[in-house]
Amino acid sequence: MSFILVEKINAIAKITLNRPDKFNSFCREMALDFQAALTDASSDENIRCIYITSIGKAFCAGQDLAEAIEDNGIELAQIVAEHYNPIISIIRAIEKPVVCAVNGVAAGAGANIALCCDIVVAASNATFIQAFSKIGLVPDSGGTFYLPRLIGWQKASALMMLGDKISAEEAVQMGMIYTSYPADNFIEESWKLALNLASMPTRGLALTKKLLHASLQNSLEEQLQLEGKLQVEASETADYKEGVNAFLEKRKAVFIGK
Repeated sequence: MSFILVEKINAIAKITLNRPDKFNSFCREMALDFQAALTDASSDENIRCIYITSIGKAFCAGQDLAEAIEDNGIELAQIVAEHYNPIISIIRAIEKPVVCAVNGVAAGAGANIALCCDIVVAASNATFIQAFSKIGLVPDSGGTFYLPRLIGWQKASALMMLGDKISAEEAVQMGMIYTSYPADNFIEESWKLALNLASMPTRGLALTKKLLHASLQNSLEEQLQLEGKLQVEASETADYKEGVNAFLEKRKAVFIGK
């Protein structure tokens, strides 16, 4: 059985975590297969959006702790360096929108992988928990980088130290995720979001993603200069020309992602 399922539908790469009996917790094989699926979707010119979700009651429970404590098993340093750090780096480098559809509990690394994606949506019954403190570990998978920037220092510090479970509604209210949908039509609604993104000007979205990532470190002057540079790059795309023509002709634009 493959722990990662990949379907390519309507310019969307649907990547599904498939280890439901272990609450989709990561083992080495699963982590490496996930990296490979992300990399393949990133390089596929026919794919204009990546949609990540899971099978079962949980989105992802983080690391499979049984693997981490095995005699002569993989050490935590290797797990972080070879499993989770590359996943985060790959997602952030993908020049396409990445949607994470959180269908259940997202804990530990599972939560932080979700939060590094471009747009995060959750089922109304989903929850998020920074579970690391419960077992004496520190947050990884970019959690200490992204969570304080999403919800503020105080809130992030408390959630990471106390390990509180946060509902989807609370996550929306504090700005941790974009929105939530009722559990009974979550798949349909989150898929509509991905379909919309896949029909948009992909290069422009990629450049927007690049700007947002750069803003985490740039000064205002550096950011203004980069905005100007990438605006020129965006204006040279076929989608820009189509967007302007559609506006002038009072019709709906048909973007090709180039």
